[in-house]
Amino acid sequence: MELLNVPSFGFFVVFIATLFIFGELMVRAKGLFAVLGVVIMAIYFSHHLTATASLWVILLYLIGLALIIFDGKVTTDGTIALFGLLLMVLGLALPAPGLVYGTLVAMALILAAPAAYLFTKVFPPRNMWSKMTLKDKLSSDLGYNSMNESYRELVGKTGVTKTPFRPTGTIEVDGKLYSATTDNQWMQPNEKIRVISVDGTRIVVVPET
Repeated sequence: MELLNVPSFGFFVVFIATLFIFGELMVRAKGLFAVLGVVIMAIYFSHHLTATASLWVILLYLIGLALIIFDGKVTTDGTIALFGLLLMVLGLALPAPGLVYGTLVAMALILAAPAAYLFTKVFPPRNMWSKMTLKDKLSSDLGYNSMNESYRELVGKTGVTKTPFRPTGTIEVDGKLYSATTDNQWMQPNEKIRVISVDGTRIVVVPET
């Protein structure tokens, strides 16, 4: 395909192939995106492979992709994926016929990889890189107090101490128990308190006068 000698067309081919390959990692596409991405990427490699840039370049690309998949399924924080992305960039750029061509295909990969996230707006997403995308939340469903929103509603409310405060203890507000602090003021059980502020999971109370 002579068009693959044109850097801008090479950019387009790598961008579309990467979009589908990473789209398969992002969403449940039943393998369709993977097939499309691999076929298009195979066209790119088959055109540019030479005696000096042989199959080891493809191996470099595949190792990088494998590291990204491993990161998404095991470490899920993006550290290994970054190294894998670098290997994929090298695998694409090294067989390119020139510096400009190599730079463009590298940019195509770097731009298409995050762009594949848009597929999650249409297709069911996979549970990958959950730490990096902040999907591991401490919710009340998992036995944690759902903090920010519910705790903010406590500001200004009154309650009673259930344990001694030295200066941290337990309060009861609206029939629910919370851990709180008096900021260096000691209190006894069954004393009336008022919540004056909430910072993260830190509830600050003062004696109600």
